[in-house]
Amino acid sequence: MKHRGLLLLAALAAPGCIRAPEIVMVDRATALEEQAAGSFKDGDQRLARAGMNPTPVPLTPNQLEDLGIQPTPLVENISKTPADRVDDLLRRHCVGEGRDGLLVDTRRQCQAGRLSADDVALVDRVNRARRQLWSWMGTVRPGVPEASLRRNWQQVHAEGVVCGGWVEAADGTWGEKKC
Repeated sequence: MKHRGLLLLAALAAPGCIRAPEIVMVDRATALEEQAAGSFKDGDQRLARAGMNPTPVPLTPNQLEDLGIQPTPLVENISKTPADRVDDLLRRHCVGEGRDGLLVDTRRQCQAGRLSADDVALVDRVNRARRQLWSWMGTVRPGVPEASLRRNWQQVHAEGVVCGGWVEAADGTWGEKKC
């Protein structure tokens, strides 16, 4: 009986001495978890290579203009006079002949392209030259009011406007010149 009591005492004392730790740290996934995760080495390499190879982004001319970039012209303006460029702008409806005799910026109706900074500068130069012409005409004919000189000049000038050019009618509407 002594052995039995000792055995019983040892059986009761044994669970109290040996215990599992409260926190178990695992630094590696189990083999099953590694197999389930798979290998993405090829995909990761392809993604890294794609990030290192920049490619162009296709943008339309309008999107480039919104970014403030003027696309280079496909054809150089070789042998084009300022008058040819104004005629081209009139045909494309980017600029119109106003009923007051000045060129008017009508870029909302512009067809096939946009108005560049060079085109705006050209329109300003043409309008400045026209004002100087009317001023000079006033010195040659001092008794005639400038409005009358402008109106007479504009009637003669309207005959020479390029066919299909954008012109302002007397009622303020815009349309193409008929030839």
